[in-house]
Amino acid sequence: SASSLQWMLNSYMLVFGGLLLTMGGIGDRFGRARMLRYGLAVFALSSLGAALAQSPAQLIGARAIMGVGGAMMMPATLAVIVNVFKEKEMPKAIAIWAMMAGIGVALGPILGGALLKYFYWGSVFLVNVPIAAIAIAASLFLVPDSRDPESRPLDIPGALLSMGAVSALILAIIEGPEWGVASPLLAITVATAVILGLGFVLRERQAAYPLLDFALFRLPRFSTGAAAVSLAFFSMVGFIFGFTQYLQFVQGHTPLAAGIRFLPAAGGFMLGAIASEELVRRFGTTRVVAAGLVIMTATMPLVLLWEVNTSYMVIGPIVAVFALGIGLVFAPAAEAVMGAVEAAKAGVGSAMNDVTQMLAGALSIAVVGSVMYAIYAARLGDAVASLPAEAREVVRDSIGAAVQLAATLPQEDALALSVAAKSAFTDALGLAVLIGAGFSLVGVLVVARFMPARGTNVSEDDDSSLPELELEGPLAPIYEPSGAGDGH
Repeated sequence: SASSLQWMLNSYMLVFGGLLLTMGGIGDRFGRARMLRYGLAVFALSSLGAALAQSPAQLIGARAIMGVGGAMMMPATLAVIVNVFKEKEMPKAIAIWAMMAGIGVALGPILGGALLKYFYWGSVFLVNVPIAAIAIAASLFLVPDSRDPESRPLDIPGALLSMGAVSALILAIIEGPEWGVASPLLAITVATAVILGLGFVLRERQAAYPLLDFALFRLPRFSTGAAAVSLAFFSMVGFIFGFTQYLQFVQGHTPLAAGIRFLPAAGGFMLGAIASEELVRRFGTTRVVAAGLVIMTATMPLVLLWEVNTSYMVIGPIVAVFALGIGLVFAPAAEAVMGAVEAAKAGVGSAMNDVTQMLAGALSIAVVGSVMYAIYAARLGDAVASLPAEAREVVRDSIGAAVQLAATLPQEDALALSVAAKSAFTDALGLAVLIGAGFSLVGVLVVARFMPARGTNVSEDDDSSLPELELEGPLAPIYEPSGAGDGH
């Protein structure tokens, strides 16, 4: 059912988003590399369970457990980087980390499309198992463990309040368009998120060992870095949400062919991410992040020029330049966030970076998706007037449903519906992504006004202020901050 399909996505998002801060705090307390390995193991086992699921309920449950594994892994990645690499090396390490995300953008849709074409649907989950196993084995030898040397107790009430507040907020965002603005259920969910969120703030301001120190938000690099990442993520997710449907339902590409057409985006993202480190060193974080947001703002309105049969020779360069802008934002903004957090709390800092992205992405799909389909339905107009009432509603709700229904109609009717639906969706996509352009423009103004060009917490030439961290594992002596010199 449509509800089951939605919850196959939403169960992961709810659990993942709700647990991020808590898992970041646990990683700080008990070890980031250990948390990374446990997260990989949970993700692999739940992926196996998803591949073997025999019912929608089983798959939804497996996806929720995958969300637990994802929440364990993600904060640990940046936290490990911050604790392994010294201040001068950290920007380059984060740039490479961001570049690897670009590789994922390329390989994910291509591999997924190929698996769906040649194997059964569960193969898209099974492929996670060997990858996770290799990563766990490699991490045992290559990733030294680190933790907060003070062994501060975990703030259990704060963790529970954060889980409830974030999960309720994500639920309201992703289900709000379906429930309707006037829905009592939406009002209750939003009220729950607000009450729990206020409770979390009050708890953290009074706790002796808070899960999240709200004083961080008074640091310009932390707050503006998080804002820049969130605004860029909002623009990116809304664009990808519409662009994927444009490739498959408007231009008629298979999932594999659509995945291949994401290669320019991956290339642009990787180029922007890896180049950002040198550009920041020369020009400062403010100019580089603002430039990336300007590129995003300038390229999104070009989607208005696309038509149903626009050549990919036109589309590809626009997508590549748009992704270049994203790459220029992500790595420097993430470095600004992590550079403002003390290394002992790197897990929570990384988790906060992930939470803002998660909320921005969910909000983008809700807002951009709702606007896009409202315009699409309006542009269809009388083209669906001859259809039965139930079919009209289905066609107005989804371009995919319109294309599927058109394939069952007589040739003349099928052509009329297909042309009308594809034209309406193309127009709607161009107008909806302008919302993302507006958000990235806001990002330009915020970054230009508030983000410091350079970090001030540690001198470029002085490593003496770096905290002594508790590192464990076979390579720990190589990474000891107190005597590392220039060695890696």
